[in-house]
Amino acid sequence: MVKILVIAASDGKNKELAELWCSVGSEKGHTMSMVDLCAANLPLYTPALDKEGRPEGVSELEAIFEQADAWIICAPEYNGAMPPTLNNSIAWLSTHGDDFRGLFNGRAVALSTHSGGGGNSVISVMRMQFSYLGCNVVGRTLISNKNKEANPESMAFILEQLDKMS
Repeated sequence: MVKILVIAASDGKNKELAELWCSVGSEKGHTMSMVDLCAANLPLYTPALDKEGRPEGVSELEAIFEQADAWIICAPEYNGAMPPTLNNSIAWLSTHGDDFRGLFNGRAVALSTHSGGGGNSVISVMRMQFSYLGCNVVGRTLISNKNKEANPESMAFILEQLDKMS
């Protein structure tokens, strides 16, 4: 079994989805942990701010990401794309070191969302972003909304895929 980090990219329903992932994963024998990107409270990434050095919290967030074998992203759709918290975190985590893909390369990643809309756009954008960064993205995704609860059987299948990929 692998160590899986569940990344909550917003408060509310996606944080609840992240907690459900942790519960289902623990039941399946995985070592699960969760990080709340809203609580990380990182400043908005800008090249000028980056030149001043890493702000407080970025190194800690990087260590949390690094310790996991695989990641599950829980992010809502914001105007057809990723939420600012996720995009900003990726910007900070990919700007240090010799290889911007270093933290991401070869990492197994599963994508999920609880969105007011269909959720397909955010899944597509995340798939493109994490693939570009060198991650191995699980083909199957989890989409939930107010009319469609997260399916624990689908979650179990995705966890199996992460286990095989890690």
